[in-house]
Amino acid sequence: MLLYLLLLLLFLSIGIFLVTKVFPIIAGYGAKVMCSNVFVCERLAEDIIKNELGSFPLNLGSYIINKQERSVTGTVLGLAKMKAVYREGLGATLIIGVEERELIEQASTIITGPIVTTGTFNWPLANKVKSTGSPLIDHEQLKAALAEAFFDVGNKRGTRAVVVVYDGEIVAEQYAEGFSANTKLAGWSMAKSITSALIGILVQQNKLDIYAPAPIAEWQNDERSKITIAHLLNMSSGLKWWEYYMAPSDATNMLYQEKNMGRFAIHKKLKDEPGSKFYYSSGSTNILSNIIRSIVDEADYHRFPYDQLFHKIGMNNTVFEVDASGTFVGSSYCFATASDWARFGLLYLNDGIWNGERILPEGWVSFTTNPTTAKTAKKEGSYGAHCWLNKATAHAPKKYPLVPDDCYRCQGYEGQYVWIIPSEKLVVVRLALEKGNELDPNIFLPEVIKAFKR
Repeated sequence: MLLYLLLLLLFLSIGIFLVTKVFPIIAGYGAKVMCSNVFVCERLAEDIIKNELGSFPLNLGSYIINKQERSVTGTVLGLAKMKAVYREGLGATLIIGVEERELIEQASTIITGPIVTTGTFNWPLANKVKSTGSPLIDHEQLKAALAEAFFDVGNKRGTRAVVVVYDGEIVAEQYAEGFSANTKLAGWSMAKSITSALIGILVQQNKLDIYAPAPIAEWQNDERSKITIAHLLNMSSGLKWWEYYMAPSDATNMLYQEKNMGRFAIHKKLKDEPGSKFYYSSGSTNILSNIIRSIVDEADYHRFPYDQLFHKIGMNNTVFEVDASGTFVGSSYCFATASDWARFGLLYLNDGIWNGERILPEGWVSFTTNPTTAKTAKKEGSYGAHCWLNKATAHAPKKYPLVPDDCYRCQGYEGQYVWIIPSEKLVVVRLALEKGNELDPNIFLPEVIKAFKR
């Protein structure tokens, strides 16, 4: 009898855990992904259900799309209802800790991108790609390299777009069936590099000192007062954090259960001495997002990334989404076309200068690509300021042995990459829904590099 009671208690505990902790995250993830892809990316719901939400346990979710109010409601086995709503200029947002009416009424000051006549200007100033027949480019080799990116076994590699930029020009691009040069796609954690650039812009404007203590009021009277913005950028804040995506964790709870994601991360306790250990944390990035909001005038806040970055470099098909508090989700929620992601990489390849204007402060790219001195795990490779590096350090070996040391990258969940290789004058973008059969950059990038004769 006692055994049966213990088993009953065990099953009840598991059930309560699933219903209260796991199901809301599945429902929230599904509603948010569906809302973004239907209303930001203009994709078909059935395609999203089959691909983004087709694997277990995500396929436990059910979704109702309301085209009129531009919302998606998700449930899991009829439980744990979560709703996401789309607002022009702000993207898709989960309704958490706020009334739906209040969320709908949040004012957006986003402006549309500048109108560019594509027949007048070539990429990157516009979307017209100049045909290049340069004898320095082996186009057959380039074609073969892209074929490697799209080679799929079991429909698991999931490459959707590849763009190759050489010496400032797009020299190759390819898209999977159902996707095109106009399709906005998720960058996931590549958004972290966008957030880093926005911090750099505030440094350029003399509004931030990255080596000063982070301007967080709650930290000023305890050991967290030692945390600097540079520590947050280097992922070495020392704050206790669990970055895991397959179960309830600090990362998933923040993204799918919190109104203000940055505030959730700010309240974490210190675990290690700031600057001593590297630990990858989406929470650190959303703390930076809150800092950006505290510095930029509120009336200009939602225009800030567009006015100061995106529209200046032609990223006119980019949407940066906000949480329910109206703060940009700097860790994860930026959607852009492959060519817009390539423009971002080109800005860094050009040392932060665009069309003669310095967008990022002098030395920012050098700071970004300088390995953190914090102790890192060897398997993770070296890390700079919200970007991954290829170079070897005392703590980590070279990530891609066959790729130049100076290669660095923005990288996101499920196979999103912007590789920047200064020595080769290359920017390579790859966007995907990778579920296995992963693309090996140590094979793919050398094949791309071979296409350019010296």
